[in-house]
Amino acid sequence: MNFGGVIEEVMTREEFPLDKAREILKDETIAVIGYGVQGPGQACNLRDNGFNVIVGQRQGKTFEKAVNDGWVPGETLFSIEEAAEKGTIVMCLLSDAAVMSVWPTLKQYLTPGKALYFSHGFAITWNDRTGCVPSDDIDVIMVAPKGSGTSLRTMFLEGRGLNSSYAVYQDATGRALERTLALGIGIGSGYLFETTFQREATSDLTGERGSLMGAIQGLLLAQYEVLRENGHTPSEAFNETVEELTQSLMPLFAQKGMDWMYANCSTTAQRGALDWMGPFHDAIKPVVEKLYNSVKTGHEAQISIDANSKPDYRVGLEKELAALHESEMWRTAEVVRQLRPENN
Repeated sequence: MNFGGVIEEVMTREEFPLDKAREILKDETIAVIGYGVQGPGQACNLRDNGFNVIVGQRQGKTFEKAVNDGWVPGETLFSIEEAAEKGTIVMCLLSDAAVMSVWPTLKQYLTPGKALYFSHGFAITWNDRTGCVPSDDIDVIMVAPKGSGTSLRTMFLEGRGLNSSYAVYQDATGRALERTLALGIGIGSGYLFETTFQREATSDLTGERGSLMGAIQGLLLAQYEVLRENGHTPSEAFNETVEELTQSLMPLFAQKGMDWMYANCSTTAQRGALDWMGPFHDAIKPVVEKLYNSVKTGHEAQISIDANSKPDYRVGLEKELAALHESEMWRTAEVVRQLRPENN
């Protein structure tokens, strides 16, 4: 497929239908380990698509969530150890920190011929730091949905699909690729595009710290602060910075593209956007380059590993998140959301 002049191989649901995926995995037991961010969406979609799925999760609130989603203790819901032992495909959907802590237990159940599946390349890409080094007699594969597990599930229920990347790190059985593609279709991917564990991990960490979360919060806050410092009210500053972007413009350029948006706005907005996109690009690109280098060298991975290893990390994290939650911009957001017509 031609992406702006660059040819990429992609796999669509028309080329790799669900029936083919079911046939490939008909004798497999898919064990979803972890029921946090990605686990519910992937497990429920696979189950609804007719695959043999079980879940492995420790006791607690998340275990109860799995029960509420219809997983039956002793039948389709087990401890992590039991599920990993029963599974021929072990889908490791734990957080990066949890993968490191569970790996010494998990690896003993990864017997020859099994497949170890991830939805993020972190643990394998930086396994000199995480300690997650699989034996050479199992398949090591990945399907990484380009969005949250909640979005994956919601779009599946709406009859749509969330795009995913896929990769084969290790093919011990000769079936690693077909297993990977079948799982990608099974979890409800819209289409699948090829990557590597290293590329996925690097682009993912860059995206999270950049345009998906870190950069967007920094940009929004900077504009909001400048407007407030120059006498604009919280409501006006928030509407001009966030509300119009998320409620009006994002749905349009998600559907039609930013090029379309530029061609279909007022001449005043058009002129200003064309003039200022260059200075913003020139100011931001060095920051993105610095970020990418920090990710590629493993520095960001080490920061994450070190932070999650601290016994008081959760306490400090909650303070940081609370400060973000209590900021004027996001308190204003709560009021603005209440005033939306659908809430009145």
